[in-house]
Amino acid sequence: LSPASSQGSGDWEQLMDETSGRIYFHNPNTGATSWSVPEPQSPMSSPGSTASRPQDNRPPPLPKEDYPDGAKDDTVFTTQQQQQQQQGLIPRAQLEQKDTNIQHKQQEKGLMGNGVCDEGVVLQVRNLRHSIAEETFTPGHRRITSDVTEASRKPSLDSPQGHVLEKAGIVNKTKVVDNSKKIRKNWSQSWTVLHGGILTFYKDPKSTPVGSASKASQIVPEYTVELKGASIQWATKDKSSKKHVLELKTRQGCEYLMQSDAENIIFDWFKVVQDTIQQLGPQHHPEHRNLSDDEDEAGSDREDRDKKRLPSRNSSELDPEQSRVRRKLKRFLQRRPTLQSVKEKGYIRDNVFGCHLDTLCHRENTTIPKFVEKCIKTVERRGLDVDGIYRVNGNLAVIQKLRHKADHEEQLDLEDGQWEEIHVVTGALKLFFRELPEPLFPFSSFEKFICAIQLPDYSLRVSYVKDLVRSLPLPNYDTMELLFKHLCRVVEHKESNRMSVQSVAIVFGPTLLRPQAESANMTVHMVFQSQIVELMLNQYKNIFSER
Repeated sequence: LSPASSQGSGDWEQLMDETSGRIYFHNPNTGATSWSVPEPQSPMSSPGSTASRPQDNRPPPLPKEDYPDGAKDDTVFTTQQQQQQQQGLIPRAQLEQKDTNIQHKQQEKGLMGNGVCDEGVVLQVRNLRHSIAEETFTPGHRRITSDVTEASRKPSLDSPQGHVLEKAGIVNKTKVVDNSKKIRKNWSQSWTVLHGGILTFYKDPKSTPVGSASKASQIVPEYTVELKGASIQWATKDKSSKKHVLELKTRQGCEYLMQSDAENIIFDWFKVVQDTIQQLGPQHHPEHRNLSDDEDEAGSDREDRDKKRLPSRNSSELDPEQSRVRRKLKRFLQRRPTLQSVKEKGYIRDNVFGCHLDTLCHRENTTIPKFVEKCIKTVERRGLDVDGIYRVNGNLAVIQKLRHKADHEEQLDLEDGQWEEIHVVTGALKLFFRELPEPLFPFSSFEKFICAIQLPDYSLRVSYVKDLVRSLPLPNYDTMELLFKHLCRVVEHKESNRMSVQSVAIVFGPTLLRPQAESANMTVHMVFQSQIVELMLNQYKNIFSER
C-alpha cells in the first residue's frame, strides 16, 4: 500500500493499494479504512467520540509471545457483522450468530473475492494476529443493523460467561487418550483459549478448506476441556520426543499434550492452567457444559436450565415416590438368595474345566467325572487305531469350543459331527487334566512319588508306588484307575497307532504330576514324571488290584 497524492475531506486521507491499484480512505485518528468516500460525520459523533467509547466487552490485546513467527501473513476476510461477533468472547460467537437479522444472511451470500459484496457492504482484510484489537469503520449509509444489541453481547460479571479471559494464544497440541483408550498422536497448531475454567482448542485456520470468505472467518472449536478435576504436568520422554511438552489429563479419561518451541510461552501456560485447576477445587462448583458442533442454544437458555437443576442436585430430601422405590429395592435385595443356595438348587452350574476334582465329583454324585468317562468311551470306540493318538494335537479352536459346551451343557454328545475328529476329543481330555487346580497326583504326594521312583530296587519301587496310589482320595484313585486302564488299551494297539508305553508316559507325565511351585529341578522332575507313569502302565494290574 502506498499513499496517494490527494487528501480526503475532513480527517480522512486518500491512499492507494499497490496490489489492486484501487484508491481507499484511511483515518489516522481512528485507524479505520474504507473503499468508498466516507460521509461527513455529524457534530454529535466525532472521531474522538468513536475512539473513546467503552471497550469493556472486548478481550484484552493478545500476548505477543504466544504467536509463532510463521503466523504473520495469515489473513482472513470478515464482514462487519462477523467482526461484531468476534468482539465478544470466542466461545459465545457461534451461539449469537442465530440472533442476527435475516438481512445479514442475505448479504453474506453475495460475498465476492475483491473485498466487496454485491450489496456494497465493505469487507475488511485483517491480519489474524491483530484482528481482535483493531477498530473498524462502516459508512453511515451502509451501517448493518442487528437485533443483538451491544448490551446483550457484553457478558455480565454475575453470569458464568462473565469470567475474565485468563489466557489465549497459539500452541501445538495433540490428543493421545480418548475415554481411557490410546489414540494415534496427530500434532497440529491450535488457537487455544482459557476462559472460565474451560480450555478450548480451536482448529487451525490453515486447515479450513478454501472456498468462501465466510468459511475462512469462522473459528471452530476442536476440543473443549473442563479443567475441574484435571491434572497437568511436564510430559516425560516416553510421551513425546519434543521439547517443552505439557501433559493434561481430565477426569473423563482423556489426555492431551501441549507444546511450544518457546520455553517462556509453555511455562506461562503451565502456570496459568495449574492455578486454574487449583482454584477449581472442591469449593468451586461451576456448572459447565461442553459446546458441541451442532448446539444452537443461546447461552442464556443454558444458564437458566443449569440454575433450575441446581436445587434438585443439592437437595438432600427425597420425594415420597423415591423413598417408596428405595424401600422396595432394599426389601428385594434382602430377600435375594445366597450364591451357595442357588448353586445347590442347580440354577447355577460351576464349570467342568478348572474345577477341583473332589468338588466336581461331589456335584455330579460320582467318583469319576462324567466328561472323563465320555471322552474315554469315545476314544475307545473310534480312536484306538488312529496314528499318534494323544500325541497329535487337535484344532485348538474346536477344542475350546468343546470345552465351552462341556461347561454349559449337562447333556454333551461327543458323537455330534462337530467332534468328529478324534484328536479334538483327546486334546480336550488332556486339557481337562492339565487345568485341574490340583493335579490327579495331589501336590502333597508329589515328592513321595519322586522319592519312590528313585529307589534302586524295582520290586520295592513298585510296592512303594502302590501304597502311595492306594492312599489317594477316592475320586483321585477311581479316576486314575479308569484313565490308566484306558491308556493300557491304547498301548495294546501300538502297532497301528504307534503309541508305545514310553510315548504315552512322555505325553501324560507332566499332565498328571506337577509340583506346587516351580523349581530349578523342573527338567529332572520331567524325567521322573514320565518314569512314574511308565511304571504304573507296566504294573497296572499289580497296582490297581483289589484294595
